[in-house]
Amino acid sequence: MIALLKRDLVLAFRAGGGFGLGLAFFLIVTVLVPFSVGPQSALLSSIAPGVLWLGALLACLLSLDRLLALDWEDGTLDLLATAPLPLEAVVTMKALAHWLTTGLPLVLAAPVLGVLLNLPTAGFVWLVVSLLLGTPALSVVGTFGAALTVGLKRGGLLLSLLVLPLYVPTLIFGAEVARRGAAGMEVATPLLMLAGITAAVIALLPFASAAVLRVNLR
Repeated sequence: MIALLKRDLVLAFRAGGGFGLGLAFFLIVTVLVPFSVGPQSALLSSIAPGVLWLGALLACLLSLDRLLALDWEDGTLDLLATAPLPLEAVVTMKALAHWLTTGLPLVLAAPVLGVLLNLPTAGFVWLVVSLLLGTPALSVVGTFGAALTVGLKRGGLLLSLLVLPLYVPTLIFGAEVARRGAAGMEVATPLLMLAGITAAVIALLPFASAAVLRVNLR
């Protein structure tokens, strides 16, 4: 499993799907927002948590179409399906590799980009906490979507259409944690909901993704 994780990390960087692409998109979204809504500090402060969360979510979508496509094209998925390693573990390692190369860099960059949106000081910690809890769910759900569309020509658009509705609960509660934290309000309820969603996704979706892959590989 560790060897598979290392391989996926190397391929993610070599194929151009590493942290650089996601960070660049995240930066572009953050920089363009002040141009679109104006330089009002109060307005930027109020929308900063939602904008940062939406930017992180969309950045996670960029590399999903390559998550399983490369292994499908070169036949690696067929070999992994017949290997002693359970397919559920393979899917889990691929989701972890995606989070390490996309989700984790976004978490680390979010506070820096929050300065550009005039995010209140109290919101920085809760923004990082919410992204740490929520971005693993984005990677696991994205892996499920990639498993559904693997092998389809031009499946990137279909993948986005399938995954985006599944991202909505994570987006709602993640942004709410950051918003309440920035406003100095109680965050326990949305934080627990976000943690529950992530735990449920991590516990269930690898089995669903593995089942879908077995059907597609027949």
